[in-house]
Amino acid sequence: MEDTSLQFSLFKDCIAKRVLSHPETLRQTQDSSELDDFSSYLASEAWPTLPDTIRTAAYETREVVPNDVDDVPIDNTSVSFTDTLISYGFASDHDDTLKFLRKVLADYVADACAPPPVWSSTRTEECEICDRQVPLTYHHLIPRSTHTKVLKKKWHPENMLNSVAWLCRPCHNVVHHIATNEELAREFFTVELLLKREEITKWRNYASKQRFGVRRG
Repeated sequence: MEDTSLQFSLFKDCIAKRVLSHPETLRQTQDSSELDDFSSYLASEAWPTLPDTIRTAAYETREVVPNDVDDVPIDNTSVSFTDTLISYGFASDHDDTLKFLRKVLADYVADACAPPPVWSSTRTEECEICDRQVPLTYHHLIPRSTHTKVLKKKWHPENMLNSVAWLCRPCHNVVHHIATNEELAREFFTVELLLKREEITKWRNYASKQRFGVRRG
């Protein structure tokens, strides 16, 4: 079962960015689904072998995260990880795969330990679900009523508590209709996770075609 933590997601994204920037990707012309599958596989192979200090890296734990990724032990990296990179032409030999991984780790540590954003600065012009340019509201991705429990259960770091998505009112209402606040906090705490929910995808396909504020009939 794939890890659903924020850290794993960041790690997978860093692998995807490195794969995309490699000349071999242009020759293989991977589409987005292939890239997602490939990055997920590599991440799931490498992630369990990384030290706990790396797998739990966050702004709050930055003091215990190695400053230099060259100090991170990666000798136990999965053979499947290294063999796959070599087979697909992203590395020439075992040492080259470790260089690739260290570059990924450098990107990941920088992202994971970055200061939290000022959430108001993330405001978009379009609803993050239906993509319409309409009046927006902000949706607390981790509902405020769950914050005490979230911290007690250690579901998310404190700096994530005030993260928001910018949604139009109809999409905002749908989000709260399909899940309880606790479910939203535990399972659907990013826009990407919300869009994996079938009801949200169906709603998005419908709402994106509607003219905001126009009554029919």
